[in-house]
Amino acid sequence: MMTSDESATTLLTNGRIWAGAGTPPGRREEAIAVSGGKVQALGTTRELRDRFAGATEIDLAGRTVVPGLIDGHNHATRGGATWAWELHWAGLASKDAALDSIRQAAARVGPGRWVTAIGGWHQTQFTGTWLPTRAELDQAAPDNPVYVQSLYEVGIANTAAIEAVGLRAAAEGLSANAVERDANGAPTGVVQGLPAFTLFLAAVGTPTLDEEVAGTRAMVRDYAALGLAGVCDPGGFGMSQDRYAAVRQLQRSGGLNMRMRLFASATTPGDEVRQVDDWLTGLHDEVDDDWLRMLGIGEVVHFGCHDFEGLDDFEITDASRDTLQQISGTVAAHGVPMHIHAVMDDSIGIILDCWEAVDRVTPIGGLRFSFAHVDRISPRNIARAKALGVGVVVDARLAFRSAASQAVWGAEPLHTAPPLHDIVSAGLPLGVGSDATRASSHNPWLSSWWFIAGRSLDGTSQRDGIHLLDRERTLIAQTAGNAWFSFEEDRRGALRPGWWSDLAVLSDDYFTMPEDEIRGLHSELTLVGDRIAFSSGEVTDPA
Repeated sequence: MMTSDESATTLLTNGRIWAGAGTPPGRREEAIAVSGGKVQALGTTRELRDRFAGATEIDLAGRTVVPGLIDGHNHATRGGATWAWELHWAGLASKDAALDSIRQAAARVGPGRWVTAIGGWHQTQFTGTWLPTRAELDQAAPDNPVYVQSLYEVGIANTAAIEAVGLRAAAEGLSANAVERDANGAPTGVVQGLPAFTLFLAAVGTPTLDEEVAGTRAMVRDYAALGLAGVCDPGGFGMSQDRYAAVRQLQRSGGLNMRMRLFASATTPGDEVRQVDDWLTGLHDEVDDDWLRMLGIGEVVHFGCHDFEGLDDFEITDASRDTLQQISGTVAAHGVPMHIHAVMDDSIGIILDCWEAVDRVTPIGGLRFSFAHVDRISPRNIARAKALGVGVVVDARLAFRSAASQAVWGAEPLHTAPPLHDIVSAGLPLGVGSDATRASSHNPWLSSWWFIAGRSLDGTSQRDGIHLLDRERTLIAQTAGNAWFSFEEDRRGALRPGWWSDLAVLSDDYFTMPEDEIRGLHSELTLVGDRIAFSSGEVTDPA
């Protein structure tokens, strides 16, 4: 029994605290004591008041508390760099609210400055399904170039933005369907494909390092407002070593109120072997503490083995497979994880061929190799992954992209994508990610809803009931499940004495609220260790 002079800094009392993985069904604690960034004890309000006399007390007034969420696949470093420049439509359901945000932004930045909402939202999230027209964007901000982009699916530019990038001339160098034209051959403002998107992204410009730091700080706060305490960032296209300067600076200044775990990617096709070697040489330089840590190599390990959305013809050649096997062997020899993008089962199978060959030389069972996405993974490849000790991080992309996927795959695969029952039954380590900030929404509760309900936002598909997760299993995947990928399942992802006190005080009871309202959950107070990452003011801040 602890004496009162061993008091915790803070007591959260009169709540409904779900301690995380391993909690008996229906069990809730009433109070939690935290100190020095760690959980000290859980129990009743009366017990902990007696045990920690003199501690600062926060009355939860019956609110639900859960371990701080971890996003297992979130491009936060890239997203944070321009976060403060962009509008974020992820939580909007009304076109009027979206257009009003453009008006407000134009008034704030002044004439001639860009206004953008690039990725993280999709037309199916709006009531009745809505994409803005060029005319609507012109009316909202006639004196500003405006560019909005639905995930990586379609972009819409207003007249000023079309003129700013010289779209009519630039279209001559793009594929035939990249730029929509009217009857007179003039661009309508609707564009598709990365080359067309890049025209507008380049015109918007590049933030300074100070602007990237400010944007990352703002992003971290917005994430914490949803209950996120950490992310695994998979790297991705264009993520060269210099792109991490902002998160490193924020960490060194003590301003990174979120735990970030990073994977390093190749950035140039044909040069993957050298680039991965360069990353491995200095993988843990400067970045290796409880807040910011470089884990391993991913998600773009070899460009010839990256199957994008799984919607275009794609085949991993023998040469690409051989190079991936070489890189995988090097990564395994360094004793670090690999996290690789794979949507289709054919891609997954070839990658597993490489990993099995590597495993015969350098066992990878303890290295936390993992896949992202795995929408079409087969039972055979699930079994192979299990035998290797490989984990999977699934995401909610199909909540948005079901119609586009069904057009290519047919309707039947959407009933089992991803095959959650098979993954869980096999005992694969399971995490949940968002694939934010461009390819999907950063809202973790949208992901929760997708895995619980299995319905696409546009009603195109419904995952079979056997492949739905219940609320507790989903939340375990978003907490303790994601901690596994960074070797931290013994210190985060649950609220246990001696573990980090990463927690979120929720705006409603996730476990009992109506299913379709889960998407609207947020946090009233988010603690990450000894830091207040977010407070709405509805719950008294600790002193």
